[in-house]
Amino acid sequence: MQSRPEDYQPPLTRWGHLWRLALMLVLSAIVWLPVSQAQDDAAPAVVVLDLGLGLVAFVVVHFRRRWPMPVAVGLSLVGAVSGSAAGPIVLASVSVATARRWGQLLVVGVTSFAAAVFFGLVMPSGSSEPAWLILTFNAIATVGILGWGMYLGSRRELVASLQHRAERAEAEQELRAAQARTTERAQIAREMHDVLAHRISQISMHAGALSFRDDLSADEMRASATVIQEKAHEALTDLRGVLGVLRDEQTGELRHAPQPTYADLPALVAEAREGGLNIAYDDDVASPEQVPEAVGRTVYRIVQEGMTNARKHAPGALLSIHLTGGPDDGVEVLLSNPLGFGRSTTPGSGLGLVGLSERAGLRGGTLVHGTVGSAFELRGWLPWAP
Repeated sequence: MQSRPEDYQPPLTRWGHLWRLALMLVLSAIVWLPVSQAQDDAAPAVVVLDLGLGLVAFVVVHFRRRWPMPVAVGLSLVGAVSGSAAGPIVLASVSVATARRWGQLLVVGVTSFAAAVFFGLVMPSGSSEPAWLILTFNAIATVGILGWGMYLGSRRELVASLQHRAERAEAEQELRAAQARTTERAQIAREMHDVLAHRISQISMHAGALSFRDDLSADEMRASATVIQEKAHEALTDLRGVLGVLRDEQTGELRHAPQPTYADLPALVAEAREGGLNIAYDDDVASPEQVPEAVGRTVYRIVQEGMTNARKHAPGALLSIHLTGGPDDGVEVLLSNPLGFGRSTTPGSGLGLVGLSERAGLRGGTLVHGTVGSAFELRGWLPWAP
């Protein structure tokens, strides 16, 4: 919304009222004192009228911000017969001029000039200056008063504009900081889900197997408990790696833990097979050693999420992983497993697939998932150089 000139007026403090009152008294004295003796000689009632109207003007001028034009025009007309009202007239005229509206300036300027000329030429003043000098002086004074008001208005607008820019810059900086925090939190949340969901699903699978086996010996129970302990330790290690993006306490710099790459996929598959997952893995990507780091990391997370879903929803079923592509075609990853039966033993929110879709989109790729026949497919594509 566009600001009005009135919005640039600063609030009046007690000191502001005092110095304005003092200035009005000085201006009124400069105009009235030289003509007061001539007024008294002509008719004592003229002095009383002048001072009475001047007192009224000092009261009315306090409403100049609420009704700027009526106050300025009314006081200008009073100035035709009252020299003691000069101070309030100047203040009211300056107040109108700060708005810099040419129509108002014209009305106030003409009224003030005509009233000043009438006071100088018609009212008793004891002055012997020629008419042309009075006209010239009042014209210069009127232009000077209105010009000063216009200068004050433009200066107030400039100060308000600079203040508004500073406030907007501060707000934008706070917004950027908030967006950066939100982005960082979302990134950490995706990493935590991708890593922890994989590890916790392994722990859940081994713990679930123990609940169905009552024929295990003590050594077998200890071995299974050891596996669960190892997976829990690996989950904690991975969690520390994800939180490695936090700032170093001493240097204040960002520390980034090593992130998985395309070359880590065989190790991920081997680990999943050791954990009991049945996997058929085919890597037909041309020049796999040249896969960009960001692309390889996203492919790794897609495969990891597919393993987690297969372990939760289709335990024991065959999970097929097929990677194809090259520098010209990008990398395509397809994970497929038969639909599971019964209820999953590990709860899931589906946020992992949502996060992966966002991750792939940020890399310029796509990720789709759904049921195809009697199988669940997770298919992603990423450009070679996002």
